[in-house]
Amino acid sequence: MKFMIGDLPVLFPYDRIYPEQFSYMSDLKATLDAGGHCVLEMPSGTGKTVSLLSLIVSYMQFYPTKRKLIYCSRTVPEIEKALAELKRLMEYREEMGAKDEEFRGLGLTSRKNLCLHPEVSKEKKGKVVDSRCRDLTSAFACEKGRANPGSVPLCDYHENLNNYEPGNLIPPGVYTLDDVKKYGQEKGVCPYFTIRRMMPYLDIVIFSFHYLLDPKVAENVSAEMSKESIIVFDEAHNIDNVCIESLSVDLTRPMLDSAARSVNKIGDKIEELKRTDAEKLQNEYEKLVAGLQEANEHREDEDMLTAPVPSAKLSEDMVDEAVPGNIRKAEHFVAFLKRFIEYLKTRMRVLHVVAETPQSFLAHLKEITYIERRPLKFSAERLTSLVRTLELTNIDEHYALQQVVGFGTLVASYEKGFMLILEPYETEHATVPNPIFHMVCLDPSLAISPVFERFSSVIITSGTISPLDMYPKMLQFQPVMEVSYPMTLQRNAFFPMVITRGSDQVPISSRFEVRNDPAVVRNFGSILIEMSRVVPDGIVAFFPSYLYMESIVSAWYDMGILSEVWKHKLLFVETPDAMETSIALKNYREACNNGRGAVMLSVARGKVSEGIDFDHNYGRAVIIIPYQYTESRILKARLEFLRDNYRVRENDYLTFDAMRHAAQCVGRVLRGKTDWGLMVFADKRFARQDKRSKLPKWINQYIIEAHSNMSTDMAVSLAKKFIRQISQPFDHTQTGISLWTLEDIEDRQRKDREEADRALRALGPGAIQAQAAEGMQLDREIDGDAFAPVEDDMDYGDDIDDEALVRAAELHGMEVESG
Repeated sequence: MKFMIGDLPVLFPYDRIYPEQFSYMSDLKATLDAGGHCVLEMPSGTGKTVSLLSLIVSYMQFYPTKRKLIYCSRTVPEIEKALAELKRLMEYREEMGAKDEEFRGLGLTSRKNLCLHPEVSKEKKGKVVDSRCRDLTSAFACEKGRANPGSVPLCDYHENLNNYEPGNLIPPGVYTLDDVKKYGQEKGVCPYFTIRRMMPYLDIVIFSFHYLLDPKVAENVSAEMSKESIIVFDEAHNIDNVCIESLSVDLTRPMLDSAARSVNKIGDKIEELKRTDAEKLQNEYEKLVAGLQEANEHREDEDMLTAPVPSAKLSEDMVDEAVPGNIRKAEHFVAFLKRFIEYLKTRMRVLHVVAETPQSFLAHLKEITYIERRPLKFSAERLTSLVRTLELTNIDEHYALQQVVGFGTLVASYEKGFMLILEPYETEHATVPNPIFHMVCLDPSLAISPVFERFSSVIITSGTISPLDMYPKMLQFQPVMEVSYPMTLQRNAFFPMVITRGSDQVPISSRFEVRNDPAVVRNFGSILIEMSRVVPDGIVAFFPSYLYMESIVSAWYDMGILSEVWKHKLLFVETPDAMETSIALKNYREACNNGRGAVMLSVARGKVSEGIDFDHNYGRAVIIIPYQYTESRILKARLEFLRDNYRVRENDYLTFDAMRHAAQCVGRVLRGKTDWGLMVFADKRFARQDKRSKLPKWINQYIIEAHSNMSTDMAVSLAKKFIRQISQPFDHTQTGISLWTLEDIEDRQRKDREEADRALRALGPGAIQAQAAEGMQLDREIDGDAFAPVEDDMDYGDDIDDEALVRAAELHGMEVESG
């Protein structure tokens, strides 16, 4: 399908389009035209990925400014899915005669997922794969191996890349991760380094959030991306947590012991080098006197040895100043590290909780050990230089030391937005100390601000990102557009209901005080029994935590509830172990396919709630028990920070966090407009309008008041009725309401133009120009339904709406500000 949005011809690879997709693409174009950022919420299962790619590829190819698309997603399956959609889109564009001959699109993932080396690829852990790969591909290994073949082992796949031109390692086209591996096997080249070296030449690159947000990775992988690039964060409902994790470090006592051993090994290596090649250490020292940037030139193999702080933060000191004198010499730096590790070990002997700011920590550190802030700030970069000089191998053995040094660099780099929390016991009731020292980032904007500063258009989008206004507050940016799209359905394909009490009228809640009450536990169980009796195929139930799920399942077993469920469906349980969960999911799907039916007991925020789709018969009902507030010290510190700095009230954030995870869980049931299912909110707190209003618009629009305060027997009765109705034959190919043809798009655009003309005639020829001269600003409402004047609100009569005024203004070539 080919249609116009303004002056832009858009090629869409399907002959039908959803109204939401058309609105989404129109708003995306407006954002790109304005050169700003946006937050867009698109209903689950309505083709968000293909809409994004169709619009942005058309935009990139139509306008002469050569721009790139950096598309970030969270998991490898999502990256694969986006690459498959892009491949299909480019094939369609070729069929339609688009001239995209030199177009290249690739996805990047870890070495572990791409490695072809016969030995290294067998390793199970990603860190070990990274380390062994580095031993075979590092600059010093290649130098030695090429000068004296056979002296050190090298990777043939990596070496063969040197036979190709730098910008032409792979022919033009779009390649999935499997395609690149297949190409690598055919040509004998390394897929990982093929993609890494091709990054500056790609039109579209699809990778994980961490490649842009985690300074340890971003400095190497994304450094060469053009400032004109369009950035998309898809499935971005947890983007604030990704930012926080990328700048947080946890240290344990075993890690400090391991770091101490690493320092001793490095000390021995330095002594050995002094005897055999003292000149090498002297050369490093002289470079460090000249400046750290010269000593640490960018190399492609060092992405696991980078400082955990954005380079802009370090460059304030690095550009004009040399490394502090007391850590320039290798042996002095080793002594410095030993002192710092011993200090941390001493701190961990405390048997009460300690919470302090970075300034307080640094003051105490200086008082006890005389370690200053500046050498600590440079310690991560200094370690990188030393590792390279010593030509250390098996770098994974020094992981703990990297964490300690990263901890030091973070604490010395940031004064605000961080908190140090020392917890001596794992749980409140533990008696044996197992201390953890958390260096916690409280401000997600610290990780993402370099992205907003560097790139002109950043698009944050997801199916469950309500309330939209929370993200600009937390991430500290000004969007030009915030829109949540409703869902157009020819018939109600999903039925959200809130169960507030059991058939015995006892209130249902997962509040901490009552969650283990036998009556509440029994009522949760009776919901599961009744739903498994009436709902066909698969049911997914979500709990607040693994611990709570374990206690509930144990209680259900004692009460005989599980044996009742087993009469109707098989039961499977998600565990923290990824392999066990994968097997449980495989068997769950098999039970759904063969007609036996199954129940999957899962955890909100776990693997199942985030990355797994339960489409069609795999998920006919989702029962969500959690409405979770986690009373952790880290969360309390973050709430305090948000309140004091960004005026976000504790209750607002907690409700927002609980509701986005609830929406993410129930969203698993509906993966397209031909799908259907029940959404069961089993907690009386969901009955409150102020809580429900935080759910995405596309879910909220189908929750009616009568269904927001039900007992179990009422809910079961309505569920039966819904399932009978939805199971009737239905023609999903009907167009006009939730499915549009090209004629429907043109009809909509024609109506918009006619409405604009009518408004213009009613206003008279000079009215709009006069109003514009007065400087009236037009502001797009959050829900995208209308435009409202911000300043003088003039009454033009009941027949003319503000949206029509804007269309009329645009028709006459006037610029209208949005947002």
